[in-house]
Parts: sequence; C-alpha cells; structure tokens
Amino acid sequence: VQLQASGGGLVQAGGSLRLSCAASRSISSIPVMGWYRQAPGKARELVALINSGGATHHADSVKGRFTISSDNVKNTVYLQMNSLKPEDTAVYYCNANSPLDARFRGWGQGTQVTVSS
Repeated sequence: VQLQASGGGLVQAGGSLRLSCAASRSISSIPVMGWYRQAPGKARELVALINSGGATHHADSVKGRFTISSDNVKNTVYLQMNSLKPEDTAVYYCNANSPLDARFRGWGQGTQVTVSS
C-alpha cells in the first residue's frame, strides 16, 4: 500500500493542525493504521493507532489533545492535533500494518510539524 501524508506546518503553541494520510487502497482492508513521529536525535515513537473496526489507542503524551480517525470512503486516516506544545515538534509518519499480508504494510513519506513557543 502507498501512503501520502499531508497537513504539517508551523504553528504556535496552543494551536491546532490536522494531518491526513491518504491510502492507495481501501483502508477497511488494512488491520491497523497509525501515526508515528520522530524528533531530531530521538527514536521514532508511536502517537496513535486505529484498527479496521474503529478502535483507537493514543500515546499517553498526546491523550486528550490528539485524536486519530478514519474515513473509509476517502481511504484516509486523520490526526487532529489540538493544544500543541513545542515538544510535539517532529516529523510525523503514517503507517499501515498487517501481520499476515505484506500488501497492506507501508510508511508515508513524513510531514513536518513545528510548534513554536
């Protein structure tokens, strides 16, 4: 699967951004999709996951501020980010994962999110 991430940018602390991840195939056939981020000098970390049934998981660091959602008609996964903090600054990557089928695995190209204080 090919993934195209968009929506990053520069925002002041306390602001909001919405990231989008458009998939090249039906996301209802992809068991799990998610958002990860990588800040300079740090390892890539999980931000949020959503499965094909709509269940979600958010990292403790973003819980209550970020929300992952999906639109099966548009084959797009979103990450709504509110109350942004400077420590949210990172390159954000979308991911598709399937334990059983390599056709449903992949990474998007990344989109930069910069939060100024």
